[in-house]
Amino acid sequence: MQHTYSIKGMTCNGCASSVQEQLSKVEDVQDVQVDLEKAEATITMSRHVSMQKLEAALSDKYAIGIKEENHTTMDAPMEKSKWEQLRPLFLIFAYLFAAAILLNYQNWSFNNAMLDFMGLFYIVFSFFKFLDLKGFPESFRMYDPLAKAVPFYGKMYPFLELALGLLFLMRVQIPLALILTIVILGITTYGVTKSLLDKKSIRCACLGTALNLPMTEATFIENAIMLVMAVSMLLQF
Repeated sequence: MQHTYSIKGMTCNGCASSVQEQLSKVEDVQDVQVDLEKAEATITMSRHVSMQKLEAALSDKYAIGIKEENHTTMDAPMEKSKWEQLRPLFLIFAYLFAAAILLNYQNWSFNNAMLDFMGLFYIVFSFFKFLDLKGFPESFRMYDPLAKAVPFYGKMYPFLELALGLLFLMRVQIPLALILTIVILGITTYGVTKSLLDKKSIRCACLGTALNLPMTEATFIENAIMLVMAVSMLLQF
C-alpha cells in the first residue's frame, strides 16, 4: 500500500534527504520518496504504519500530516520502472564511452581511452554533485561508510572527484590517482553492496541530488566498472 503525507519544516535538499532517511528506518516501510517542492513524502508500506510511528521517527524539526490517501496494492505497477529511473545514468555512461573512443580513434590506444573515460567520469559526476553541495553529503552518508563516520569526507568528495578527473585527463600522477580510485570506490562499493543486500530503499547520490536515482544493481555495476579499470591500469604501471 502507498500513502502520501505532507511534510512541514523542509527547507533544502539536505532536509529532504534527512526525512527520507528517518522514515526509511520505520518498520514495514519499503520505500520513501520525498518531494521538496510539494512538501510531501510518498511512503510505500508492506502493511499500514500508524501516524504515531511516523511522527516518532522524525526529528522535532519536521511535522508530518495526512495529505491524501493513495491506496495502491503491492502488486500494482510503479509509476516508473527501474530502467526509466536509471535512464539518465545509462545515457551518461554511453556518452562517456563514446567520448573516450572519439578522443583516441585516430591514434588508437586502449589505455589512453580508459584513462580518458575515467577522467571524464569523475569530471561529469562531480559536476552533478556541485549542483547541490549542501544536500549531497546527507544523501551520500546514507550508504557510504566513510562519509557516515567522517561527515567532512562527504563534503570534500565532489572536490576529490574533480581533482582525480583532472589528474587522469592531464596524465599527472596516474598511479596515485589509480590507487585513490581503488580505495575511494572500494569503500563506496562496500556500502552500496551492503545497502542492496539489506534491501534498503534509498537514493543513489552518484549524480548528486539533482536527479532522483534509486539505489539499484546499476550503481554497483557503475562502481565495479571503474574499479576493474583502475586495477587493470595499476597492474600495468
